[in-house]
Amino acid sequence: MIEITNLTKRFTGNRGGTVHALSEVDLTIADNEFVTVLGPSGCGKTTLLRALAGLTGWDEGDILVDGEPVRSPGPERAMVFQNFALLPWASVLDNVAFGLELRGEARGRRHATARELIGLVGLDGFEDRLPGELSGGMQQRVGLARALAVQPRVLLMDEPFGALDEQTRRILQQELLTIWERRRLTVVFITHSIEEAVLLGDRVVLMSPRPGRIAETVPVDIPRPRSFDLHGLGRTEEFTTLTTHLWERLRSMHPDTHPDTHPDRAGARR
Repeated sequence: MIEITNLTKRFTGNRGGTVHALSEVDLTIADNEFVTVLGPSGCGKTTLLRALAGLTGWDEGDILVDGEPVRSPGPERAMVFQNFALLPWASVLDNVAFGLELRGEARGRRHATARELIGLVGLDGFEDRLPGELSGGMQQRVGLARALAVQPRVLLMDEPFGALDEQTRRILQQELLTIWERRRLTVVFITHSIEEAVLLGDRVVLMSPRPGRIAETVPVDIPRPRSFDLHGLGRTEEFTTLTTHLWERLRSMHPDTHPDTHPDRAGARR
């Protein structure tokens, strides 16, 4: 279980002022739950995920994973980045095995694990290729396999499909759900896509504009498993209701949608 309590993060901006990235964030995530996090640009989604990964500190509050405080990166958590973050000089096999190598696992064992996961993400036959020889979607499959190789209990995903074309994105969404349905990790998945948040998540956590707070937590009551017809769900009434609600909430957060701050509307009232 992940428990985030009163999490507050401030940092110094480019002009020297204090920027409040997160303010009093409270969130509990159950074991094996798939939670998607959605919010306006700059609301602190990535900051929240990096804090959970132990990659950045914070000013107030606590993060516990299975009752243990997060102070730094740990073996129970693995992260998948939007920009792939692969070693350009290393083969697919060595990239997937990299975390196991850092742990001191023997070469034969780590390569056996890496080969199994390369097969799981559909990259059989590409073990000896370098990242530069792969498409963006294939590189992200390598990143996912590398994260899974260390057998994490928590998988942290920072807009992993954001840079991909729509067709590749849809395929990887489906494959991610297939893997999750088999392995049942706890997943925290950052996205800018309302549709993606609903298609993948058990709950959608909606964050407010900076300073980031939890504005609403929306349960996704769409039956699982979903991987067999993921995008058929986009035509259901439940999906439409949820995405419409989330869009209205996000739209209401934009300053131009408030009558008091829109110059045309303000002038009309005068």
